[in-house]
Parts: sequence; C-alpha cells; structure tokens
Amino acid sequence: MNTATTTLKKDSLFTPVLIVGCIIVLIGFSVRASFGVFQIPISNEFGWLRADFSFAIAIQNLFWGIGQPLFSMLAEKYGDRKAIITGGVCYAIGLVLSSYAITPGQHQLLEMLVGFGIAGTGFGVILAVVGRATSDKHRSMALGIATAAGSAGQIVGPPLAQYLLQNIQWQSVFLVFAGMILLSLFALFYMRVPPPAKVEKHEETMGTILKRVAKDRTFIFIFIGFFSCGYQLAFITAHFPAFITEMCAAISPTSIMQTIGVSTTSTLGAVSIAIIGVFNIGGTLLAGWLGSRYSRKYLLASIYFLRTIVAAAFILNPITPSTVVLFSALMGALWLATVPLTSGLIAQIYGLRYMGTLFGLVFFSHQLGGFMGVWLGGTLYDLFGNYNIVWWLGVGVGALSALIHLPIDERPWSERQALTI
Repeated sequence: MNTATTTLKKDSLFTPVLIVGCIIVLIGFSVRASFGVFQIPISNEFGWLRADFSFAIAIQNLFWGIGQPLFSMLAEKYGDRKAIITGGVCYAIGLVLSSYAITPGQHQLLEMLVGFGIAGTGFGVILAVVGRATSDKHRSMALGIATAAGSAGQIVGPPLAQYLLQNIQWQSVFLVFAGMILLSLFALFYMRVPPPAKVEKHEETMGTILKRVAKDRTFIFIFIGFFSCGYQLAFITAHFPAFITEMCAAISPTSIMQTIGVSTTSTLGAVSIAIIGVFNIGGTLLAGWLGSRYSRKYLLASIYFLRTIVAAAFILNPITPSTVVLFSALMGALWLATVPLTSGLIAQIYGLRYMGTLFGLVFFSHQLGGFMGVWLGGTLYDLFGNYNIVWWLGVGVGALSALIHLPIDERPWSERQALTI
C-alpha cells in the first residue's frame, strides 16, 4: 500500500483498513488460541503421548514463523488482499484435512499448512497494512487496537471450542472453525486499498534493507528479544488448559469458580485462556497508547521484566483456581502488549516501506520461541510428569529479553547514518 496515494483520511484512527484488519485477526486468533483445548480429547482418543500433540502445535508455530516474512513479501509485491486470501484458504484447508488425521505424523504434517494460514491472516500482514494506512499521530494506537482484536479472539475461541466439544466431535469442531475462517475473508470487500507501491529509483531495494539489518546490532537485539515472547505465549496457549485440568483436578469447585460460572477444571482451563484475552485487550491498548508517548524499548523491557516476576510467583505458590485466575489476569495484561511496541519500534527505526517483511523476520524469532515452548512442554512432561522445568526456562528467557532491549538504539536509521558521515 502506498501511503502517498492512499485514499484513506490520514488523520482518522478508525479506518476501514483497521476495522477489516481487526475482523480478520479476531477470527484467526479465535481458532489459533483454542488448540490447547483439543490436547486432551485428541490424545485420549488415539492414545498419543503428550509430546505427539505438542509437536504438532510446535510445528504449527514454526511454520507460522516461516510463513510470516513470506506472506509479508507477498503482500508488498502483489497486494494485501491476495496475501490474506491465500493465508485464509491455507488455514481452512489445513483445518479440514486435520479433522481426518488419525496418526501423530499426519497431524504434524498438516499443522504446517495451518501455520502458513495463521501467518497469512495474522499480525505480520495485518499490522503492516494498518501501520501504512494510519498517520504517525495514530499509528501506535491503531497497532494496539489491531493487536487487541487478537485478544478478543482469544476470549471467544477457547470457550467456544470447549462448548462445541461438549456437543460434537473434535473433528466437527475443526470443520466449524474452517468455515469461520472462510467467512471472515468476505470482510476484505470493504478493505479499499490502493495497489502495492512500486520501488522508486531513489528507494533502496528489499535486498539492500535485509543486508543492512542483518548487520545491525539493534535489529539483532529486537530479533533475540522477541524469542521469549513466543516461548511463553505458545507454551501457555498449548499447555495451560491441560496443566490446570490436572493440577486442580482434586480440588472441589471453589467460590472463584462459581463466580465465573465454571463447574469443572477442564472448563476452567479453557476459561483461563479467555481471561488472559480479556485483560490482554486493556494491556495491549495501554501499550499502544504508551508507545506513542514514551520510549518503546524501555516499555518492552518493563513488560518482559513483569512477565518474569508473574510467572515465577505463580509457579512458586500452590496452584489453585484462585491463583489460576489471578495469574491469567496478570499475564493477560502483559500478553500481546509487546506486539504493537515491537512493530512500532521497527517502523520507527527502519521506516514503513518494508515494515511487514522486517516485522515478519522478527516474528520468526517469536515463533522459534513458540516452537521450543510447545515442544519442550510436551517432551519434558512425558519425561518428568510435570511442567516445572519448562516454566523455569520461560522465566529465564523472559529475564534475558528484559535485559537485551536496554541497549537498543531507537533513533531512525537515517538519523544514525547522518551522524556517521
């Protein structure tokens, strides 16, 4: 999308691009956030080890990361609509075929397709579109709103999946979700965007930009720092429902469970992901607002530090329904708050022309972390019968991310270059 020729009002926050982007992200994340709910039903039906299902979701996260820069490049070269439609179709086909998977290998293979689908309908493409369609004044807030839409999907997806599983087979739930993904693509008719901008003679090519960032210490720090975000989020999304179901199984329904309308620990597991989503909306919007006023690198360092404290405190105390709800609320406030700040930091330093591709590359680190979090969660659980080591690894990488953001140079690249001449 060419910001010079866009027909959108540049002083407007709520543009058609933002609204449609929110719809696509909301539906996509509704499905993506619900996969942890399927872990026990699918594993029990086929007698799979916990690691078998976990590896499938780990592969999904990995191919989401691989696909993110690819779909961003596709959007920048051929158009945003084409990239999103391609992603949505991959997503739906992957879900439909996964409903027929009866072996771990089949499920793991098909999750590659689902991962590409999430990439094509996820933050990498959508945030780049929203960022280019929004003025500097509103960009940080618009990115926060689009990210918060993913949180809204997280509120809807897991409880919906749990409700459907109580009435129909998991295979049918996958088909329902595939239909939801395809229906969301009709919103693209209202996303009026100009064709992709051509690279002018005076502009640097994508290849030049990629060579530059590969040698830039700041980009490398952002890349490494986003790893822990993916590790923590993917591990919790995939394993937290099962973790809660087991840890709280011997506990009778408590007042906190009755207050939130939950009667079983399996439902508590699904609702906990939704609670994270509820508080994530506020946290993400606050991060977007703060990002337009304060240093993004210090905000990111603060978020990773707070995540580290919250995760350590949770695992050090007895796991009860009350601590689960408290942890979900606190972690939710910090959940996706890193996304508008990280994407905004990339736009601030490297500009908007290739924001999608550069964020996609950084997001690959996020998904490498996601792969490790989900895979280690299942593997170490099968080895030791608990998730303790995986939790503490998450605490460690969170602390590393808090520290590694501190030396980042937030000045625009052009300004840094001018000072070296």
